[in-house]
Amino acid sequence: MAHRLICTPDNSNALLDKNDVEQRQGLRCRFVSQSGAAHDVGATYADDGCSAQCNVQEPEVESKAFVLLDNEDEPIPCKATPVPTKALDIGSAEIQADSSTSFKAVVGALGWLDRYLFVWILLVMILGVVAGNYIPGIEEAFNASKVDSVSLPIAIGLWWMMYPVLCKVRYELLGSQLLESDLRNQLLLSFIGNWLIGPALMTGLAWATLPDLPGYRTGVILVGCARCIAMVLIWNQLALGDTDFCAILVAFNSVLQIVLYAPVAIFFLNVVSGRSVDVSFSTVAKSVALFLGVPLAAGVVTRLVLRKWPGAEWYERKFLPWFGPTALLGLLFTIFVMFSLQGKQVVHNLGDVARVTVPLLIYFAITFSGTLFVCKKLKISYPKSVTQVFTSASNNFELAIAVAVASFGINSQEALAAVVGPLIEVPVLLGLVYVALWLKKRW
Repeated sequence: MAHRLICTPDNSNALLDKNDVEQRQGLRCRFVSQSGAAHDVGATYADDGCSAQCNVQEPEVESKAFVLLDNEDEPIPCKATPVPTKALDIGSAEIQADSSTSFKAVVGALGWLDRYLFVWILLVMILGVVAGNYIPGIEEAFNASKVDSVSLPIAIGLWWMMYPVLCKVRYELLGSQLLESDLRNQLLLSFIGNWLIGPALMTGLAWATLPDLPGYRTGVILVGCARCIAMVLIWNQLALGDTDFCAILVAFNSVLQIVLYAPVAIFFLNVVSGRSVDVSFSTVAKSVALFLGVPLAAGVVTRLVLRKWPGAEWYERKFLPWFGPTALLGLLFTIFVMFSLQGKQVVHNLGDVARVTVPLLIYFAITFSGTLFVCKKLKISYPKSVTQVFTSASNNFELAIAVAVASFGINSQEALAAVVGPLIEVPVLLGLVYVALWLKKRW
């Protein structure tokens, strides 16, 4: 029977460099028995900043373990840790599966919260609509305090769902990540998908499907112009994307969002659609700072401090597997609040809401399949392809809602259309996560 082992260097200064692993051949684990016999096993990069992963047949308990990159390298002493298949969890590094892992095995390895996420989201959506329609004063209670035109509970939920994910980003290795030879091409691909194709596609679909509903059409266009900097971290994690690369794309699109959202939105609304909308740079910058800057700063400080004390191994092996999954609780809380706030409008405008979902569904299908096709043709690795796909397919709904509310009012058709965006996006992109995991075996 094959056993999966994670080999972690004993010396924290000997962390495996992902660039070295990808650019050089021969990554392997070496096991030396008490008799001195050495046995080498091919390994893969475990993508946790410090480990290699391999499968062995009944390893000797007392064997000494090492990691090697090339034949001429000095073996790096390691600690080999068994990883039981059913113990794998999305919040830990060990979930990284090789290309032969089946979709069923990957899903079976998820924790109960991740495995049944669609069920939890569906239940929370239903509970939110029921609460919004039958609990008196719930809207007033949730809207009693606001952060930049966004309900305080929603802001808390957004911070909550992003903070644990941003604690996983290996900021200590981002310097080497930025020096990767293909990063410029990856950023260019992201720019084309997010800022040239995405807004134009959503505008075209909005006009094609909502020609007689200008208010809803405007809201959909506002959503299409806002590139995702929040939930993409969740989808990328669930689909086994490249966490570090995702952090770079999020930072890249955050900066571009401050600079480009206002002119892009004004172009597609005022010039293309003929509507007059005032979108200020200060509104966009404030939204990005609040909903990305706050959890990002918290994630950086948490990682840097806790990796120093109590230590890197404790942080990677104990803290993250416990803290990481709580991001999904933040996601569920955010969805509940959103549906509670908009429950009445959704129920009373079912026909219009149903029509608003049409351009959104088509948009998700085209961007997901199109970006995936391009990445496959360009021979981009699965983890980075998944990151590109979900970055292109996702939208920054909190920014779109903030702009719609500030420009048209909380009870406007534009605001309702902006709210419908995430209500459709969450279950659809969750379904696309499962599609991505199924495609992983065929990548």
